[in-house]
Amino acid sequence: MLTPKRPSETPVVDDDKFHEECALFGIFGTSDAAAHTALGLHALQHRGQEASGIVTFDGRHFYNHRAAGLVGDIFGEQSVIATLKGYSAIGHNRYATTGGSSDRNIQPIFADFEFGGMALAHNGNLTNAYILRKELVRMGCLFQSTTDTEVINHLIARSEYSPVVDRIVDALGKVKGAYSLLMLTNEALYGVRDPLGVRPLCIGRLDDAWILTSESCALDIIGARFVRDVEPGEIVIVDGTGLRSLKPFPTHQRRFCVFEHIYFARPDSKIEGVGVYDARKRIGIELAKESPIPADVIVPVPDSGVPAAIGYAAQSGIPFELGIIRNHYVGRTFIEPADHIRHLGVRLKHNANRAMIEGKRVILVDDSIVRGTTSMKIVEMVRSAGAKEVHMRIAAPPTTDPCFYGIDTPERDKLLASRYDVAGMAKFIGVDSLAFISIDGLYRAMGIAGGRNAAAPAFCDACFTGDYPISLDDVHDAEDRQLSFLAEPA
Repeated sequence: MLTPKRPSETPVVDDDKFHEECALFGIFGTSDAAAHTALGLHALQHRGQEASGIVTFDGRHFYNHRAAGLVGDIFGEQSVIATLKGYSAIGHNRYATTGGSSDRNIQPIFADFEFGGMALAHNGNLTNAYILRKELVRMGCLFQSTTDTEVINHLIARSEYSPVVDRIVDALGKVKGAYSLLMLTNEALYGVRDPLGVRPLCIGRLDDAWILTSESCALDIIGARFVRDVEPGEIVIVDGTGLRSLKPFPTHQRRFCVFEHIYFARPDSKIEGVGVYDARKRIGIELAKESPIPADVIVPVPDSGVPAAIGYAAQSGIPFELGIIRNHYVGRTFIEPADHIRHLGVRLKHNANRAMIEGKRVILVDDSIVRGTTSMKIVEMVRSAGAKEVHMRIAAPPTTDPCFYGIDTPERDKLLASRYDVAGMAKFIGVDSLAFISIDGLYRAMGIAGGRNAAAPAFCDACFTGDYPISLDDVHDAEDRQLSFLAEPA
């Protein structure tokens, strides 16, 4: 379902960022499949912290362990890994964008088909899942979860084709949306990206084993080498004969999610041929060219603002300092602090480094502004530490529209940039000046010299432009008519 989360459902500490999507890791052809998968998921923890799961296959049986929590807590014991036997595995980290956070929605999901067992893991969001699900329920399909992902299982089961890959192609020909998928059957590991390539997926190699995963940083942790990205609309099949590729879908203009480069991906990953850290530095450089202002110090809002702040400092010649220190030990367990300490929420994660700020004109660099509430509190904290002036520079254009392609975002009327112009936003968060990188500046930083309109848009940038490249069928069909399965218990 495509309804963004209500504010009450969002953790207090982290409610002013776009939340992570999900993470995928699959491996075929190694005796340590489960251990490698757990390590890969650990490297991808930033993409989802609500739950994690692994399914393995040993040539005869599937094994599975799924639970709510962080990867290290779920798979940290050798005894758990020992139960996950097999030479192939897929794993998933979840942040719920569709269907809620109950245990029945933890992936990979598993089902027995006519052709044998199949585990399925999904990063993204289907934009016609509501419509398809109604049709499938009318046909007698019984759903065991509230995720859009399960729709794919039923479409595969109902396909009249015989080879598994033909069933997959048939099923995916009926869905719309953004997806990277991993599927593990008795015979093979499959990886798929949607025809526009909105969500990431790449291929790696470790000795004789093949790996499919969301980001290249997951390859680094196990000593694997990066081979290439899975192409938009490509199906990669790994089995005992090696790796082969199919491109059964009509070709489209590539529209990779530009927010991966701005915020979501780990800075040490390489995605779509671009080093994420370098991309963020270039964004900072472009931001400094577009919006210079006299100041004494550049301070990043950690951690995601750091590379852009380094680029801004390099271009402007203004010193870079860690004027805000982040506490990395505040997790999502600290969700509902008592009312009388709720106002301290930002200080749970950030504290001003007074020696670097006091008496200075400060430029704060952050990756984005969503609701604006955290930005306002950070500005208050910096002023309390003695800053003479506080300016803010944002390494993304104003976020005006929600995402329907696998990122958990507030409704449009909760987005600060949909309610105010830049001057209004500056007043709301309490800064002396505020500037965002322009959409053309963002494209220039990503290597497109002429900006967004130099050619057909190369990225999905709907959260900044309202230009949704995939039709939002469910938004128009499901409004105010949600089925009961979409309502999670309070």
